[in-house]
Amino acid sequence: MDTLKDTIIKQILQDGLDNSMSYAEYRDLVLTKVENNSNTGHEVNEALANYTMLNNKRMKRWDKTIKIGEGVADAIKHKTFNQTWIIITESWCGDAAHVMPVINKIAELNDGINFRVVLRDDNEALMDQFLTNGSRSIAKLIILDTITKDVIATYGPRPSTATLLVNDYKAKYGKLTPEFKEDLQQWYNKDKGHTVIADLVALIG
Repeated sequence: MDTLKDTIIKQILQDGLDNSMSYAEYRDLVLTKVENNSNTGHEVNEALANYTMLNNKRMKRWDKTIKIGEGVADAIKHKTFNQTWIIITESWCGDAAHVMPVINKIAELNDGINFRVVLRDDNEALMDQFLTNGSRSIAKLIILDTITKDVIATYGPRPSTATLLVNDYKAKYGKLTPEFKEDLQQWYNKDKGHTVIADLVALIG
């Protein structure tokens, strides 16, 4: 039974990879959506289009400014990887806009890391294998062995510190308010990707 389930999951992962794009292709897609006042995903509306516009600006800024410390960068460059990193996302996702540029910077350091992007709503079978507390939360990173397609680790939808902030707030107030979401954006701006870098270094050894 486990063998059958494993085979099914690997096929779902392969289907996702077949339907994936590079980070550069994703950035181009988001820009096209912005130019057309639109967004990715099955639901298209003005609010999601506005989030997409904001996220494009965020990613553009982080693509230019994210810095990986020299020690961490050297360690990643000289480590042997044979991994495929699949991130599940949509253009309107605020957390993804802060996390994806950092992941891309790390992946660029080593040719053994193949970073691919898939859209959640176009890959529901894949998303449903990697739920967070039963929810289709994004951005969700899946780290695979490139050869065997075995899942090595998963990450997301938020950096560890942001996850704690969100969980604590939900426990206290029941749901996330617009004010909290604004505070979370400020946290991302101050953190400058450092938590994502530390989380991933711990994850990949």
